[in-house]
Amino acid sequence: MTTEKIDGVSVTTQANVYFDGKCVSHNLTYPDGTKKSVGVVLPATLTFGTGAPEIMECVGGSCEYQLDGTDAWVKVGTGEKFSVPGNSKFNIRVTEAFHYICHYG
Repeated sequence: MTTEKIDGVSVTTQANVYFDGKCVSHNLTYPDGTKKSVGVVLPATLTFGTGAPEIMECVGGSCEYQLDGTDAWVKVGTGEKFSVPGNSKFNIRVTEAFHYICHYG
């Protein structure tokens, strides 16, 4: 099931803009303090670093990702997720807009 709407959260109005605008996101904070971000990656191949573990939920489009230390690229589409360890990196390859929710921790 794909998340289509998020109720009852606080949203930062200033966007996080990375890679010259190829990735744009907004931070969400839930009433219990849980933090997530929602955003879009435009067509590009990018490398992201993580502090905390992350679960990337695809809510639109698709991407291919490659975890640090692996050679395999894995494709995910709408309704699918992938996990990235904390204190790590991953590559993401996008050919159409990839809309996501990033779940931290």
